[in-house]
Amino acid sequence: MTYATAPDGTRIAYQLQGGGAPLVLLAGQANSHHWWDAVRADFHPARSTLTLDYRGTGDSDKPDTPHSTELFAQDVIAVLDKLGIDRADVYGTSMGGRVAQQLAARHPHRVSALVLGCTSPGGPHSIERGNDVRRALTQPQPKAAEQALLELMYTPRWLDDHPGPHHTLGDPAMPAHSRRHHLTASNRHNAWDLLPGISAPTLVIHGSDDLLNPTANAPLLADRIPGARLHLIPGARHAYFEEFRIHASPLVLGFLTTAAHQP
Repeated sequence: MTYATAPDGTRIAYQLQGGGAPLVLLAGQANSHHWWDAVRADFHPARSTLTLDYRGTGDSDKPDTPHSTELFAQDVIAVLDKLGIDRADVYGTSMGGRVAQQLAARHPHRVSALVLGCTSPGGPHSIERGNDVRRALTQPQPKAAEQALLELMYTPRWLDDHPGPHHTLGDPAMPAHSRRHHLTASNRHNAWDLLPGISAPTLVIHGSDDLLNPTANAPLLADRIPGARLHLIPGARHAYFEEFRIHASPLVLGFLTTAAHQP
């Protein structure tokens, strides 16, 4: 296992695969790098992929201290520094998209191009999930809550053909304190005032049927970030990048290729 050390001494595990220019892949809340297992090879014909285990997940340290999306972005910088990578393209989904916003806004010289998937700006300007969704995810029966999350991630037809295991449901080995810190970090994210300062070419992707992170957040991001492009994937729910990978992965690669040739 390979590690970078964050400024506060926390060890961050990372995984570098493939060859070519690096693409940083940032996972959702309470998830390790396994979030990307099903699709990361889609990028390897053109790129290497760099993932990390957020503090609190996977093989990274799990300190019982406050987390934030800004802190997660600093952990990404620690990994880039360890590898000697000055600039990289960044693709973040769900909470990873929130981390990517912090990264691109606060460390613009480190981000060449930015892809924000199924995410939101956070704060009072974002569109919150409905109360029915909240109730479904917090019901007392764990299996029922897990099934509700699955159905927010994927369409019923896809679930019928893909019984699992599903790597987007959270890191099962996370301690309780880390889960709490991740939830707080994601809930307290508010990048609204930072978004106009993002200078990297940006693509915003969202599933048209996403109720976990409502689709209405996508145009908010695209309108707030200068020059950003918006693409909605019809029929997709939260885990569009996996279920609709045949469409989503080439879309991302095509955007990154175009962005690399922009002056």
